[in-house]
Amino acid sequence: MPVIDNAIYRDGVRVATPATLEETFETLDAHGGFAWIGLYRPSDAELDAVAAEFGLHPLAVEDARKGHQRAKLERYGDSLFVVLRPGRYVDRTETVEFGEVHLFVGANFAVGIRRAETPDVAKVRRRLEEDPELLAQGPEAVLYAVLDEVVDEYAPVVAGLENDIDEIEDQLFSGDPAVTRRIYDLASEVMEFQRATRPLLDMFGALERGFDKYGVDVELQRYLRDVKDHVIRIVERGEGFRQLLQNALSVHATLVTQRQNEEMQRLSEASVASSEQAKKISSWAAIIFAPTLIAGIYGMNFAFMPELDEPWGYPFALSLMAVFALVLYLVFKQRKWL
Repeated sequence: MPVIDNAIYRDGVRVATPATLEETFETLDAHGGFAWIGLYRPSDAELDAVAAEFGLHPLAVEDARKGHQRAKLERYGDSLFVVLRPGRYVDRTETVEFGEVHLFVGANFAVGIRRAETPDVAKVRRRLEEDPELLAQGPEAVLYAVLDEVVDEYAPVVAGLENDIDEIEDQLFSGDPAVTRRIYDLASEVMEFQRATRPLLDMFGALERGFDKYGVDVELQRYLRDVKDHVIRIVERGEGFRQLLQNALSVHATLVTQRQNEEMQRLSEASVASSEQAKKISSWAAIIFAPTLIAGIYGMNFAFMPELDEPWGYPFALSLMAVFALVLYLVFKQRKWL
């Protein structure tokens, strides 16, 4: 149902609850006060009817029709067009979801257009109806209450993001390969959070500049400044989250590089050890080869061989083998192959 709630207020009290938008317009014209209309994904015809009745600027109406707007506040004459990006933290998926709320505020109307499940505008309405003195301030009180609710709903988002960052710090030193993707995903959520909250500072600045010009009640000014203080703290937390994630990414890159260097060092040490073993094996093979060659030659049983007929021939051959092997051993030892 596009029309969530529809009421006429006078002196902070609900005096009528029209069944249709046409009845709302007629009641407002007849009895005065201001209309607070809550719409959920309205059709083009319903949005056009509201725009025609309250003289909403075509550019603002077009933005509300298309949606997907950045958070902003624009003033068209005596009316305001406000876009808010409420957020909620989803525990099941550990992600942040952002909605979109449009608010038209004029001298005798406040029209809220909600395109997501948050914020709970019914809760805002009940809260204001329980405070007639505040509601008597008119549509500006509605603007304050909606801003206050959106900002309050950022608190669970901040807590959820903080918890996710704490978990990332634990993952960093555990060697979990999934931490890189989680850092990037969380950084994207923090950037989206900043896009939703940073413009609020400019909004409150614009509202403050119009306090005197549009005769905003002093007490309502205090309420708005209190919400602004909350926004400042939330924006600062967002900046802190972004810096923490940048540091986490730098630490992760350092740890990855360190692990790669350690692995390269282990491979290098293994290669050096293997090379040393190869040197030793080659050295002993060469040492053994020398006497084997000599013995092999003398074992070929040729008739004419050196020193075969000499009594010292056999000792000479053995001595030659030993000397040859000793010389090779000393050479390899000097080169530190053995």
